[in-house]
Amino acid sequence: MSQDDVVVVIGAGGMGAAIARRLGTGATLVLADLDEATLASERDQLTSIGYEVVTVPVDVGEQSSVAQLVEAATSRGPIRTLVHTAGLSPVQASIEAILRVDLLGAALVLDAFGAVIASSGSGVFIASMAGHIQPFSEELEERLTSTPTAALLSMPELAELDSPAGAYCLAKRSNHLRVQAASMSWAARGARVNSISPGVIATPMGNAELNGPMGEGMRAQIELSAAGRIGTPEDIASAVEFLTSPSSSFITGTDLLVDGGSVPAVRKMLAELGGF
Repeated sequence: MSQDDVVVVIGAGGMGAAIARRLGTGATLVLADLDEATLASERDQLTSIGYEVVTVPVDVGEQSSVAQLVEAATSRGPIRTLVHTAGLSPVQASIEAILRVDLLGAALVLDAFGAVIASSGSGVFIASMAGHIQPFSEELEERLTSTPTAALLSMPELAELDSPAGAYCLAKRSNHLRVQAASMSWAARGARVNSISPGVIATPMGNAELNGPMGEGMRAQIELSAAGRIGTPEDIASAVEFLTSPSSSFITGTDLLVDGGSVPAVRKMLAELGGF
């Protein structure tokens, strides 16, 4: 990768910052986030250690804002890598906010960057292990896959959601499905796109969840998982590095669980409790 190539990282929090450090060397790093103070702080830290950084404020739930980010990024050179980490967790936000950011926002970014990603480029969308836990009907999964992005928030099933956790699970399952479907249009440009589903990661968002209403269950999940520990932002950065490298050139349209074996532990816990 050369300085003329562009790496776009959306979300400057714990995972986004680790990913930016891992992928931004030797390229122009475009870092985007809604929080301009976070952006400025991360830019200053990165530039102080030699990175070439451009910051762009973005609201991923607003199509025009995503379009402005695309314009800013493409003006710097060919986009070789896109990593989308922005999101809200159940303890942070309402049902409506989670759907706007995690469901619609991811779809808007997937569409917009799929239209400009460079040949041989790659994208990674951070989903969640939550998208692997709750079962959804085939009919709903088909609608999550094929509903036009502009109509996503009008899906009647969304009105039936009764908790931020339910909205989060649905949004993250939609991320899996839409990335898989979009891999065909990305392939037409000679590019790849995948998603990653982290488990509990030691970021401010993850720590907020551990201290929230579901914290006890999450701690039990970590204890029962194969790894037996919480994940780190560097664990996710390593997975992103693999999925955006030539080493994964035969991988596209899939979701990689990076959860320390938590999903089997959660399924076992749910089975003992009688399931959903």
